[in-house]
Amino acid sequence: MIIAAGQFTCVPGDIAANAARMAGLVTEAAGRGAGLVVFSELALTHYDLDLIAADPAGLSVLPDDARLAPVREACRTAGVAAVVNTAGRATDGGTRPAIATFVYGPDGALLTRYDKIHVSEEEGKVFAPRGSDGRFTLGGIRFALATCRDSSFPDVPARAAADGCRVYLSSAFHDEPDRVERYAELAREHGLHVVLANGVGEGGAEYGCGLSGAWLPSGERVASAVDAASLPEGGAELILSDVRDRITLMADPAVAAIPVKECDEPLVDIRTAAPGLLVAEDRNDERGAFAHLREGVLRRLLAAQESLPDGLRLQIVEGYRPPALQRRYFEGYADELRATFPDRDAARIHQDASRYVSPPEIAPHSAGGAVDLTLVTTDGGYVDMGTPINASPEESDGACYTSAPNLTPAARRHRRILSSALRTAGLVNYPTEWWHWSYGDRYWALETGADHALYGPKEVAADR
Repeated sequence: MIIAAGQFTCVPGDIAANAARMAGLVTEAAGRGAGLVVFSELALTHYDLDLIAADPAGLSVLPDDARLAPVREACRTAGVAAVVNTAGRATDGGTRPAIATFVYGPDGALLTRYDKIHVSEEEGKVFAPRGSDGRFTLGGIRFALATCRDSSFPDVPARAAADGCRVYLSSAFHDEPDRVERYAELAREHGLHVVLANGVGEGGAEYGCGLSGAWLPSGERVASAVDAASLPEGGAELILSDVRDRITLMADPAVAAIPVKECDEPLVDIRTAAPGLLVAEDRNDERGAFAHLREGVLRRLLAAQESLPDGLRLQIVEGYRPPALQRRYFEGYADELRATFPDRDAARIHQDASRYVSPPEIAPHSAGGAVDLTLVTTDGGYVDMGTPINASPEESDGACYTSAPNLTPAARRHRRILSSALRTAGLVNYPTEWWHWSYGDRYWALETGADHALYGPKEVAADR
């Protein structure tokens, strides 16, 4: 996944103008291949404590505030998540707002809210410290949230690392470059990929120095925005960082640890249960196992197809896969990797194979919860998706990753359309394969925060 940090000159107190600017940057980031955009501290109002103190009711919002509609709509249209920091109204009966982070998902819905824990003395005159550790999962990656001064407390990133987070997102309003550079040490100490969105310009008595950046877990800085003095008046800048190496793979123990509470929803044949969905006909499968899915998945695919733009429809390539066939696929690909990379040990081969084929014991296809699919024209014609279905990471040079940067504008646009429709319908994507989507399986549960999966492996049709 590519993550963007957006820094821009906020209009003090003008929520509508700042929300519109964020929406534009979300759209721009999507066009450059990003799957998530993070903004600086109090970017919705600008970091001006006196201004907010003069009108805390008017300048504080809840996640569904109408003035934030442009951001939510930009996320939904572009299929991109956004991390928006603002004065957030209290939801616990308190009278003072919090310095809040709202995370909107690729469908425009709220994924989580995080309230700053460690407010400064001056901030404490306006805002109340509250909340607990902010976490969310997107694209197979577990994220931690922090706001400015929170990162000065070592236990905050330490808890994030201990909690399985791989990327640490900070919205801040730092005044000195050396405070920005401390994120290199934070990344290195805790083994986290760090992305900082820092504010720019005068904020009452404070000053935002810009220099938003991204650091690898090694501490190496891999992206840097300009300082505040170099940003043109009213200007904006996006910096991007690729964190594909931090994806939670199917082989991750966190996936296998998800319990299954089988709901006994039946597998149904798509061809008879939903004739409006196009099913590929080039499968060597006399029993037609590939054309079966759980009823709940099928309902969601029909809803997704209804939301597609005119001229496009879904084409189902493969749904259910018998467990024995899944095992053969996995072991066959692992054998290919062993032959290509003889120096890799068994654990590395197992992990690398899981980028492309799910380990048999947790495979979503064998639960009837996963589907491989693509977009075609209304009459079944070709649509550029960047790679064929089932292109491996090796043969596609990584272009099979959903958020791969090396795509044509048309392929990136079509992937966004597909992602938006399917995410809105409730499915989740396996980020190494743009075509693989699922609902109700263990990976879906991990992605959505559900406490258990709905579907376990099924032995329904004979192996093909």
